[in-house]
Amino acid sequence: MRHSERHLGHRVGWLRASVLGANDGIISTAALLLGVAAANSSRSAILTAGMAGLVAGAVAMALGEYVSVSSQRDSERSDIEKERWELENMADHELDELTAIYEAKGLSHPLARQVAEELTDHDALAAHLREELGISEHELARPVQAAASSAGSFSVGAAVPLVAAALASHSARVVAIIGVTLVALVALGYAGAKLGGAQPARPIARIVLGGIAAMVFTMLVGKWFGAAVG
Repeated sequence: MRHSERHLGHRVGWLRASVLGANDGIISTAALLLGVAAANSSRSAILTAGMAGLVAGAVAMALGEYVSVSSQRDSERSDIEKERWELENMADHELDELTAIYEAKGLSHPLARQVAEELTDHDALAAHLREELGISEHELARPVQAAASSAGSFSVGAAVPLVAAALASHSARVVAIIGVTLVALVALGYAGAKLGGAQPARPIARIVLGGIAAMVFTMLVGKWFGAAVG
């Protein structure tokens, strides 16, 4: 009978990268736009700063994710090679180790030994990677996927306050940026919670409060720095 239960753990890699990228894109670009606007800058200066922030942020997110996830993948591959060597050169020890793992999970020694032997005969490497390291040789970290997810989601997120700044009038640009940003953050928090199978209230509160703090702080810096330069 086919196992039909739905679990959401397989989404954690791309979901984390996408939510983090979109969150950073929305908040950093909105904060940048508000900081420049608070310094009484022109519309062209605000939009130029926002576009530069979008491009620079997307590239930085992609590179950061690629380097980080590549390091994770290298570590996973190193562990796999180490386990493969141990199975080739220390087979008895590895069988004892697998038996002990199943005993620790509650199986009697004879049954644990039988399970370990049968799994070793079927696919020793897969069994040890799963039980000892919690990884699969066919499901390693994907640096390119993580980089693309981060860059794409950052760009989409950054475009939200940037479009608001481009369409709003001079007198309404600050209110428009803040309003659109808060709506986007609520939507992102809700979507991330639903995709991850969590209740949305706390994720929404975290992301909205963090965004408000970032925007307020950046506006204050822009206002103070603009006054000092002026």
